[in-house]
Amino acid sequence: MHIENFKIFSDLIDSQSFSKAAKMNGITQSAVSQQLRAMEKHFNALILDRSQKQFRLTREGEKLHDSAKEILHLYQKMQSELQELKKVVSGSIHISTIQSIGLHQLPSFEKRFLREYPTVKMRVEYRRSNLVVEDVLHNAVDIGLVAYPTKTRQLEVIPFGEDQLVVIVSPKHPLAKCGEIESADLPGHRFIGFDQDIPTRRATDQIFRDLKLDLEPSMEFDNIESMKRAVEVDLGFAFVPEATVQQELKHGSLIALRIRGRRISRPLAIVHRKGRVTTPAMKMFIRMLTEGQN
Repeated sequence: MHIENFKIFSDLIDSQSFSKAAKMNGITQSAVSQQLRAMEKHFNALILDRSQKQFRLTREGEKLHDSAKEILHLYQKMQSELQELKKVVSGSIHISTIQSIGLHQLPSFEKRFLREYPTVKMRVEYRRSNLVVEDVLHNAVDIGLVAYPTKTRQLEVIPFGEDQLVVIVSPKHPLAKCGEIESADLPGHRFIGFDQDIPTRRATDQIFRDLKLDLEPSMEFDNIESMKRAVEVDLGFAFVPEATVQQELKHGSLIALRIRGRRISRPLAIVHRKGRVTTPAMKMFIRMLTEGQN
């Protein structure tokens, strides 16, 4: 058995998906199935209970999975320690991030990091917040970047900053010339929100409750770019992170408004699975994010 066999096997069990395990290792689903059969033949043991419709390990499979994780952890730890001894920062970093961070805050950090450590390869995927966490928990990525992080037993949460939420409107909107508004100015105008399962939407709903505003969205979107386009054509106002609209504010296609007496911030965090080995490359990138050196 090679270390690659244990990684493919561990990825398959953690993700409970042949297609996800294949994608994580850059191979076909057929190759994952072949690896599983080869492992069963090598250890002369049935690993998956194929009589069940659900993805279920046998007792032997559970033991092999536990041992495979220990082997992989020791191997990754050894690799990381050898790199640190040599003062080498190389390898790869796989990041899963929500779109608003990935498109508007991550690029400057990524550019600087790759300039300082050109041998590191970075791969970035844009995902919904719940899928970012799922990627991290399934070891499909090295780290995740989210807003309004939720702490769990399996997740390490590292704050790396915050951004401000502002009201955005089209230049044609009745409130566009106000600059600063009262919260009572918002009812009566169409509101454009994120989908209900997105943390920023839940946060804005709470803000409305705190302000005693009865606002229901006339439109809902699952990403920041679609929301901005809807506001630009004057379909309503929206609450968005200020960092995501810098270009539109500069070009005058959107207007940012602040609520008088209210500073509304959105916490940002790095998440990674507890117990996962952090390579020198990961450590340096996390340090750069937390120190805000962009």
